[in-house]
Parts: sequence; C-alpha cells; structure tokens
Amino acid sequence: MSSTPYPYITVVVPTYNRPMMLAGCLRALAAQEYPRDRFEVIVVNDGGAESPDQVVNPYRNTLTCRVVHQTNRGPAAARNHGAKEAVGQFLAFTDDDCAPAPDWLTRLSERFLQARETAVGGETRNALTENLYSVASQLLVSYLVDYYNGTPQRIRFFPSSNLAFPAEHFRSIGGFSSAYPRAAGEDRELCDRWQHEGHRIMHAPEAVVYHSHQLGAGAFLRQHFQYGCGAFHYHQHRARHRGQSLRIEPPTFYLRLFAYPFRKVSWGHALRVVPLLIAAQAANAAGFFWQRAKGVPACAPDMVRPGNDMTRGVK
Repeated sequence: MSSTPYPYITVVVPTYNRPMMLAGCLRALAAQEYPRDRFEVIVVNDGGAESPDQVVNPYRNTLTCRVVHQTNRGPAAARNHGAKEAVGQFLAFTDDDCAPAPDWLTRLSERFLQARETAVGGETRNALTENLYSVASQLLVSYLVDYYNGTPQRIRFFPSSNLAFPAEHFRSIGGFSSAYPRAAGEDRELCDRWQHEGHRIMHAPEAVVYHSHQLGAGAFLRQHFQYGCGAFHYHQHRARHRGQSLRIEPPTFYLRLFAYPFRKVSWGHALRVVPLLIAAQAANAAGFFWQRAKGVPACAPDMVRPGNDMTRGVK
C-alpha cells in the first residue's frame, strides 16, 4: 500500500446509450471530496451507438477520466473491461444512472484501510421518490440486501451499483461472469464466488449512491422478468459448482418481502407498493421458468487470471 493515507481507487462505470444519465454520474464523481490525484474514472462504452466521449470531455480538466470501448457484451463484461484497464489498488463499481454522495470514495477508502483484502458494499438509495415503480424496485433490492446480510458475520450480497473490491483479488477470481448478458444476477454470483474463494465482504452503509432508474409499468415488469432469468443462471451455476440440487427461496422469504415495505415507508405508500412487489415476483418467476425451459450455458468468469498481459501496475 502507498505511504499516503489515501489509496488509489479506480471507479468503473459501464454505459450504453444513456448520455444524460452518464452526465449526472460524472457530475457526482467530479464533486467527490476525495483527493483528485488519488482516483481515476473509467467509462466503458458497451457497444453503444452514442459515444460517451462528448459527455466525458467537459470533465477531463476536473477528473482523471478516460473512455474505453467494447462490442456490446453486457454490463458484466464492461465492468471487467474497465477493471483490466484500471491502475487503482481498489476498484469501485457504480452505474451510469447512479450519483455517488460526495463522501462516497472517502467512506470506501476508510473501509479498505481497515481491511485491505475485503470487498465493500455500500448503500443504494432510490432518488426517484415520486416514481412508485422505482420505489418498489429499490425496496426489493434493499430487502435482498437485508435478507442476505443478517449479521456482520453473514454478509452475502450487494448490488454492483455500489460495490468495491481490492483489484488484485478481484482479478484473481476472474471478475464478473460474462454469462450474464444483462444486469441480472451477475453481482450476486460474484459475491457468492468471492466468498467461496475465502474472501470477506464488509457492509459500509455510510458509503451511499443515489439510483435514478426511471421505470414505467412495462419496464418494471421486463426488469423483473430479466431478474428471474438471472436468478436461474445463478442457482443453476451454484448447484453445479457445489454439487448440490437446485434450490429456491423458502415461503418465508416471500412473506417477509411483502411485509418489508410496512417497515420502510408509510402505510399508505406500502399499500400501493405491495401489489407491485407481487407483480414483480410473478414476472421474476416467469423469467426463472422461461430460462429453465430454454436452458443455460455454463457460467464462467470473464477475466483472465493473473500472470498475463491483463495485469496492470497500481498506484
């Protein structure tokens, strides 16, 4: 580790034809309190027709920021591409529709200084509080984080919108699996594999990003259908890898899910959200069984193992 108290961090942001959202993300990164010479931003264009360069150019004087390009392979492969190009000791992943709080990198770095070999998951909050579909979608993700992370000794999952790793160990296990072509399950699979390899995940609720995922009814249902497809990928791969039968969540998982909004929002809001959660679970089940009928390829990490030309120097 460098003698400076500020470890060098690479922020990786995958994007695909969303320039206005990307601009908001870059604005938030330019407002970070973290020293400018201790982090870089890599924007990965996942084969989008609209190059992010015009969005990035106004920030080149305030951020160490560059754009890399790949053919369209999905956000998991895009994150891995950014990680291969990174020079940071640590990798912080967020999405182009997210705005990290000004102290985000500071809070992540504090956690890394406590445990340099541990992954860190922060808190993601919905920024679109008037959009009921966005509220419901974020409540579902928050429920999963709470459900799978019951105690500090039992931290199992964080979404890739606010997830950070020591770069060397991230590369050593192969990064995200590119068998997930959409944003659906790849972060869950990586967290599971990370821990299966003997590494830990730490919760940093003080490291906050604000998520602005604008959703309507159709987009909401499509999103959760894709989550169901990703869930089948995840459960199938996990069962194969560990020599187990395919397992799904018990009925108590769903009972707790439908009670969860009443603990987090007003009762009036919760009564409007619960039907959306029920619809989301129906779409999720449809995606799961559709993918099961279709079949699934073997899930494999996308990145190359250390000791080859993908290994970069660190600052």
